[in-house]
Amino acid sequence: MTATGTGILPSYQRFANGAPIAFARKSFRSREKCVVVLVFLTFGFVCFGTFFFLPDFRAGLSSTDSVYRVYDQIKRAGPEFLLPPPPPMDESPRGLGLVRHNRDSQMDLDPHVLDDREKLRAKIESDGDLKVLERPDVRRSNSQEIKGRGIREDQIGDVLLQGFTNSPYIIRGGEDSDRTARERRNKVKEMMKHAWDNYVRYAWGKNELKPVTKRGHGASIFGSMPIGATILDGLDTLYIMGMNEEFKQGRDWVANELDLDVMTSDVSVFEVNIRFVGGLLACYALTGDPIFKMKAQQIADKLLPAFDTPTGIPHALVNFRTGGSKNYGWASGGSSILSEFGTLHLEFAYLSDVTGKSDYRNKVDHIRQFLMQKDKPKGLYPNYLNPKTGNWGQHHMSMGALGDSFYEYLLKAWIQSNKEDNEARQMYDDAMAAITQHMLFTSKNGLSYFAELKFDRPEHKMDHLGCFSGGLLGLGAQTLKNEVSNKYMDIAKKITETCHESYDRSTTKLGPESFRFTDGIEAKALKSSEKYYILRPEVVESYFYMYRFTKDQKYRDWGWEMVQALEKYCRVEGGYTGIKNVYTYDPLQDDVQQSFFLAETLKYLYLLFSDDSLLPLNEWVLNTEAHPLPIKGVNNFYREAV
Repeated sequence: MTATGTGILPSYQRFANGAPIAFARKSFRSREKCVVVLVFLTFGFVCFGTFFFLPDFRAGLSSTDSVYRVYDQIKRAGPEFLLPPPPPMDESPRGLGLVRHNRDSQMDLDPHVLDDREKLRAKIESDGDLKVLERPDVRRSNSQEIKGRGIREDQIGDVLLQGFTNSPYIIRGGEDSDRTARERRNKVKEMMKHAWDNYVRYAWGKNELKPVTKRGHGASIFGSMPIGATILDGLDTLYIMGMNEEFKQGRDWVANELDLDVMTSDVSVFEVNIRFVGGLLACYALTGDPIFKMKAQQIADKLLPAFDTPTGIPHALVNFRTGGSKNYGWASGGSSILSEFGTLHLEFAYLSDVTGKSDYRNKVDHIRQFLMQKDKPKGLYPNYLNPKTGNWGQHHMSMGALGDSFYEYLLKAWIQSNKEDNEARQMYDDAMAAITQHMLFTSKNGLSYFAELKFDRPEHKMDHLGCFSGGLLGLGAQTLKNEVSNKYMDIAKKITETCHESYDRSTTKLGPESFRFTDGIEAKALKSSEKYYILRPEVVESYFYMYRFTKDQKYRDWGWEMVQALEKYCRVEGGYTGIKNVYTYDPLQDDVQQSFFLAETLKYLYLLFSDDSLLPLNEWVLNTEAHPLPIKGVNNFYREAV
């Protein structure tokens, strides 16, 4: 194009006598300035909006939590977007079922919507790569099992597709046909709400609640740093009781607030495992929400350094920040404790199955193999084992503190494996034979109890902790019928009755921490340090099992006596507190609402007044903190990794 020609674009080149001259203007015209400014403003706005408004840029694209935040936003925007709920199910008062929240009954009746849902479900079933949500392994139950659950065969798929915790389903079932039992169960649920609501109000995120002074409890076994012990321990109880809003509240805290990095002090491997790992895995089994599995695995990984000992027997304490581990100085020359290193199998084995990582199971299998090779004095397991030398510590044997849950996990590991872990069952049977031979005694007035042995010398004392053994022996007798089953069931009944007597012979009708048998006193505490009650569950645990196995009404009546005593002496405006002397009419209060009160005591009471179809014992096994874990091969909620 020439200088004097016309073109599509304007030219600002100047000419003199036909020759071009240099362009000397120093600034843009006003219109040009506006265009330039608008271009820069537009560019700045786009950049600003990109980095400020998009959540993944704010949180970091590498953040795992951002995935869950985005998912939560989608669900809040439209829960029907991810998995439309199926048609309402019949609500049977019996059976393990799922209750529908009727959010939009008109939509449920629309045949086009129902047809779309069926197509979506069919797509999910046919496309294994479609990762909408984690589902339990769908195995068709036989018609008898389906009928027993109170679920029609055409509803099974809907039950098994329940998915995330904000799904419109909650576990339900167990409404007993007896009106009195239903009323008592509703009372226990109200107690749970009182305990939970006050924890939320006064100690949210802290480990436990001080219900009298209405503040968080810091001086606990979890150290001074808050890690929400009551939330992690009580979540599955909320879910089982159908307290959906409270459960969702706790679930969101786990997803968004649970921070293991704040744990800078030594914590108990045993307590963290049974309460935190066990509680999270139970919630995962019940709901399928992967946040629970992920958090359980993170916590379990923090426990693994405790196993780095010459024998593979873990230390009692581990530091989450440094990975250092050690034993208690008072434990027989730095020994590990039987009830602690022997109470890891249920959680670690299940965690391996749901994650597909064998490390966790290998750790606890090694403990099992090590113990099988050890010589046992008179067939009994001492409470102390040195993790460096592999030698037993002092020969102190107990069915209560220091020994208790080791025996429980031998039996329950066999049950969890669908009765395929025969090594565990054999170890349990051998241990019970030795214990009943050397540690079972009968008082002058006919009360049976397990004494403690110290270098073959019996101490005629039984812990409240040891009162779980009535239910344990009953469970063992019920699950394997052999020549000693009737004998063990009879012992189970007698032990449970003795533990009830420890309650009935107190002024408050609550049992002491331990009780003794002498020529003049039976099933009563003697020392002031034995007279307190800290909301423990072991006695009602045996009531629950024995009622399931015998249907004897007295166990429910004893449980109701316990409810009345808890309401009279332990309930305060800010929750529930332990008491320091069960033998006085106006006992001092210890001002601690233990996390296991929500996890165990209230759960066992609720199950005691429920029908057997709520958490049936042929499909679920309860860990030592009463967190339900599914039985492999028979329970569709096992959710084993493919």
